[in-house]
Amino acid sequence: MKSDLFSTEHMVQPSAVPGMTLQNAKSIKYAVNGEMHARQGAMIAYRGSLQFERKSQGVGGMLKRAVTGEGLPLMAVRGQGEAWFAHEAQNCFIVDIEPGDALTVNGRNVLCFDATLSYEIKTVKGAGVTGGGLFNSVFTGAGRLGLVCEGNPLVIPVSPQQPVYVDTDAVVGWTAGLDTSLHRSQSIGSMIRGGSGEAVQLMLRGEGYVIVRPSEATPAKPQQH
Repeated sequence: MKSDLFSTEHMVQPSAVPGMTLQNAKSIKYAVNGEMHARQGAMIAYRGSLQFERKSQGVGGMLKRAVTGEGLPLMAVRGQGEAWFAHEAQNCFIVDIEPGDALTVNGRNVLCFDATLSYEIKTVKGAGVTGGGLFNSVFTGAGRLGLVCEGNPLVIPVSPQQPVYVDTDAVVGWTAGLDTSLHRSQSIGSMIRGGSGEAVQLMLRGEGYVIVRPSEATPAKPQQH
């Protein structure tokens, strides 16, 4: 059988070392030798001896979405084998987190991560309880974190002299050391959104980077269990 479909561009190769790698722009491959974590429903294929276990739905087993406060169910993958993860054909990225680093991420953008990483759900500083509260998931430790983003993300430098204002529906995450607060702007809401409602942005200031998706969030689909 002959086809470009069977070219090396699409053909999966055996993993050389355990851990996470980009399979292509839309999926992440994880060579499991022990345990790793992923969002429920994100596994698209696997081979080998792997067990998938739903994590508890308490604080430790669910990542909060930064905007809505809704939970993102997680699962643990254990054993030896290879698994592939993707989410609605969104673009995939891998972040290497080293000791001393901290990355704040919106739960909806988390695809999978090493079990060596720790995560803590926190309320966004300065956000109060607007719209049910703004939450984020702060990843620390040492390991790799797989993220998804609808489209190619923008990474915007933040400095004390130049704070950045981000639509709360578009923020993916930001690096440690940035202070956050809510900024309200009637004029921006009127001009950009075409309405008279008050617009709310997340203001970040300090030294670091903020990651922004090139679209606003769409309503979440019901989780398949």
